[in-house]
Amino acid sequence: MDNSTEIVSFVLTMYSKVGQFKYLYFTLAFIFYMLVIVANTFLIFTIYVDRNLHEPMYLFLCCLFVNEIYGSTSLMPCLMAQILSETHEISAFYCFIQIFNIHTYAGIEFGTLTVMAYDRYVCICKPLHYNTIITKSKVQIVIIVIWIVTFLEVAILLSFTIHSKRCKTNINSVFCSHHLVIELSCSPDTTVSLVHDLIFGLIFTVAVPIIYISYSYIRILAVCLKGSKETKLKALDTCTPHLISLITFVFACFYSLITQRFDMSTAPYQLFIVLSMYVVVIQPIQNPVIYGLKLSVQKSGGETSKHQWLLNKLHTGNLTST
Repeated sequence: MDNSTEIVSFVLTMYSKVGQFKYLYFTLAFIFYMLVIVANTFLIFTIYVDRNLHEPMYLFLCCLFVNEIYGSTSLMPCLMAQILSETHEISAFYCFIQIFNIHTYAGIEFGTLTVMAYDRYVCICKPLHYNTIITKSKVQIVIIVIWIVTFLEVAILLSFTIHSKRCKTNINSVFCSHHLVIELSCSPDTTVSLVHDLIFGLIFTVAVPIIYISYSYIRILAVCLKGSKETKLKALDTCTPHLISLITFVFACFYSLITQRFDMSTAPYQLFIVLSMYVVVIQPIQNPVIYGLKLSVQKSGGETSKHQWLLNKLHTGNLTST
């Protein structure tokens, strides 16, 4: 039997530099993971029990919060175990499970942010048709489609990677990623990986959503420029959390893609680790914070959501000065 087929585990080499601070890092990771779970679960529960928040927009938020828990869980338990490990080995089976989880998390995140941009576009640019276009049943279907399509796409990708022969075991990262595992292959032919990264990873998963979101916000800006100062501020306040979430997520994804393809040994170790894990560590706590603050302000003030306020203004014809 070829020795390349006998590899059943990999070594995550970046953990070798943890040293005497491993218990500190483990404690910080555990606290952070608990914050992610508690914050996102609390907001999901809040939206569920408050009938005033049973709007299509908040279904998207629930999907986002569920995905944050899913994404963080795909890394943090393994991260904490590896910090305390002496060998930093991870089985090939669990490595591929982690790749599947992280890739599906990223795809679902982009898909959810894209449909959230569409929700804002319809709200501001097609207000009279909003309640017809954006309904709870349609939102539920869209969310299910996003999850199913993303899971199938990543599963097809891994079906090629799993059966490839590997001659090396060291992964220069704190978690498994598809590109780094492909580099362990005995064969120099990485056509499948490159085609996936270009067509599915870059074009469908990143470029198309970003182009559509950019188009949506250009249309929103064009409409808001015709409105009153108050309306501009309200629209800006409604879109700001989404823009923050999108910009930071795009930055994190591009950083991850770049660092996996270039030698980053000269970069500061701590900075490299934090930024490489930004997608599944910082993003899952950032989103509940920025959206949770808005929810708390709305509930404490006893007011309707700014999203609904904007719809009301649009329906009464007070948005634009025509």
